[in-house]
Amino acid sequence: MTNRLACALISCTLLFGCAVNPVTGDRELIFVSGEQELAMGAQNYAPMQQSQGGTYDVDPALTQYVQAVGGRLADVSDVQLPYEFVVLNNSVPNAWALPGGKIAINRGLLTELESEAELAAVLGHEVVHAAARHTAKQMSKGMLMQGLVVATSIATNDSSYGDLAVGGASAVAQLTMMKYGRGAELESDKYGMRYMSKAGYDPQGAVTLQETFVRLSEDRNQDWLSGLLASHPPSQERVKENRKRAAKLPAGGKLGVDDFKLAMQKTMAAKPAYDAYDNGRKALGEEKADEALALANEALALFPDAAHFHALRGDVRLANDQFDMAVTNYNRAINRRGDFFYYHLQRGIAKHELGQTDAAISDLERSLEYLPTAPAHFKLGQIKEERGLRGEAIDHYKIVAKSGGEYGKAAYEALVRLEMPTQPASYLSSACGDDGSGQIVVQVRNDTSVPVNGVQAQFQYVDAGGDQRQRTQSFSGQIAPGKIASVRTGLTPYPSTRCNAAVVAAQIVE
Repeated sequence: MTNRLACALISCTLLFGCAVNPVTGDRELIFVSGEQELAMGAQNYAPMQQSQGGTYDVDPALTQYVQAVGGRLADVSDVQLPYEFVVLNNSVPNAWALPGGKIAINRGLLTELESEAELAAVLGHEVVHAAARHTAKQMSKGMLMQGLVVATSIATNDSSYGDLAVGGASAVAQLTMMKYGRGAELESDKYGMRYMSKAGYDPQGAVTLQETFVRLSEDRNQDWLSGLLASHPPSQERVKENRKRAAKLPAGGKLGVDDFKLAMQKTMAAKPAYDAYDNGRKALGEEKADEALALANEALALFPDAAHFHALRGDVRLANDQFDMAVTNYNRAINRRGDFFYYHLQRGIAKHELGQTDAAISDLERSLEYLPTAPAHFKLGQIKEERGLRGEAIDHYKIVAKSGGEYGKAAYEALVRLEMPTQPASYLSSACGDDGSGQIVVQVRNDTSVPVNGVQAQFQYVDAGGDQRQRTQSFSGQIAPGKIASVRTGLTPYPSTRCNAAVVAAQIVE
């Protein structure tokens, strides 16, 4: 440990004190308060669910079953938090815990489990992550090393839906996919198994669960690697440790194989339909619209109640510019489930293409209530611009421009187009100074991705007589993206003084 880091640790300890891990009893340096953790979980639980496919509402009985198992584990936890458990409609095998005890498990992970004890092992592991404040500990490490300030919102990015999120919603994702590290994983295994045993489950479920994870990781199944195994890496070490712990815990307990199979009956029956849907999503991403439509129809024929399947068919219609048909498909999705952002977003885009602008705005704004996304803000920016509401358009584009990706690039270009006439200095850098031969030179750099011309820069300097002067320098021709243009002014500055410059005029070359 360097002297600087040691001093930082001492200073932080004096200022904030060491927190006691409520599960292990160890003293740890944690800067995030319990109140902040509770706020993070409460504020971000709903948008995180939206960003990962939404709740799995086609089988409410399964969610009730998972909540009952989770509740039994929460009851024996060392920390009484406002625990919540939800099943998400996502095929990626994953589970995660937000600070404050907000826990989720994906449909895709449930379909790989074999017993209620294995489910208890998953949920118990996540309960420990929340109770032992592992996320807060990871955040505190980052703040110590990087001098960061505690964020008040965090987000998730575990699916194609999450990739659309912007603003605070896009920040959440990193914590749920965070690798806690070997120590935290072993700690969660250890105390999670204790919770299982106290709740009446056979701890062997944690052993078979880890054995399954190791096997799947060796198979290099990409879905698994992008899900639970990415944030909770399995290992033979964890299997070995779980076997040792299980041998020391009271023998017996509930395995619950039959109960689990009964609870999963409807979901397992629907699995072929979701497999077709996932393949359809993949085909559409590869621009194989006909194949995607056939797979959407196959999924609907097998299981017509899933709103996602109707939305996939709508996405195919939208890609084929069949906007009326797309709206019909999104209507069917919304009729089955009206509280998922994506259906409103896509219907809003389709309605805008049909010229139904007011209805489009309503849908887009409704989608933002559930999850702030780049496509919704960008489309609203376009609509506001079409209506001559320049300021409102700029507000939407600015949100998207920070997000990166294709939408971010398009939003930035829209901002350049709208703001260049009135705020050229925001997009064109400028400087001036002595060129070494006693003459003032003014430089302008084009920081945008489009060529500009008609550039004028205003500069201030002190002349040879010591008087303050101001001049405007014009630049002839175009300045290409990323290029610098220089002009000698013929003016001689007062010795040892500097001049200041700012671009006051420019226009985009159409």
